[in-house]
Amino acid sequence: MYATHTRDKFYLLRLQIIIILSLCNFIGLQGQNLNYDNLWDYDEQYVHYGFLIGIHSSDYRIKYNDDFVSPRMDSLHSIAPGKHFGFKLGFVVDFYVFQYLNFRITPTVAFYEYDLTYRYVDGQDDLLEFKDATMLEIPLLFKYKSARRGNSNMYLIAGPNFQFEAAGRGDGVRTRQKLELKNFNTTFDIGMGFDIFYELFKFTPEIRYSFGFRNLLSNTSNDFDAALSKLTTHNVTAFITFEGGPTYLKRRKGKY
Repeated sequence: MYATHTRDKFYLLRLQIIIILSLCNFIGLQGQNLNYDNLWDYDEQYVHYGFLIGIHSSDYRIKYNDDFVSPRMDSLHSIAPGKHFGFKLGFVVDFYVFQYLNFRITPTVAFYEYDLTYRYVDGQDDLLEFKDATMLEIPLLFKYKSARRGNSNMYLIAGPNFQFEAAGRGDGVRTRQKLELKNFNTTFDIGMGFDIFYELFKFTPEIRYSFGFRNLLSNTSNDFDAALSKLTTHNVTAFITFEGGPTYLKRRKGKY
């Protein structure tokens, strides 16, 4: 179990390093040309559409309650959340607000796995797995971007994200996992990325952090949530996004 968690963390670190190096390479290539050659009239269309693909790493964040240090819980050593990878697919609807600000709605289908390992003082472990959790996510994001430099610009993005379990059972009970959780979650997402303009489309690599702030524990108590007062989600996602250019072209002096 420890080896698996260490390997997952190593893969995540390697993925983040590869993405960062790729971003630097893209920006370096684009910075060589400071002319607005590609999609120079991009913001003249106030709504853009596209799609996104993401690879994420997710885990639970837990908070113990006072019962964890009581004599009746003295057999429980700790509760350790596991880290797992998954992927996301979604659409992009981007609205132009003003020169440096956009509003984005990105309905997304996300595939998650979570687990909690209950470790006892006698050396035994009890693993609770939450496999194949499919969520419909609706992030409402504000995108603040820098001035365009040639065919690229940097941006920051942030906003709430509303997540619904695809099965749509309401705040139901996951009896087979022996831990009762709610299936509606709310997170706050924040990230950064680069817009890179090509001749016919805009390509965007992005890193986004998602912090859950809804307690997913239900009100019903059992042996598995007796030591917990709060359980939230944490997610790191590497996205690539493709968005189309204007549906019309205007002639530019000296070009076309």
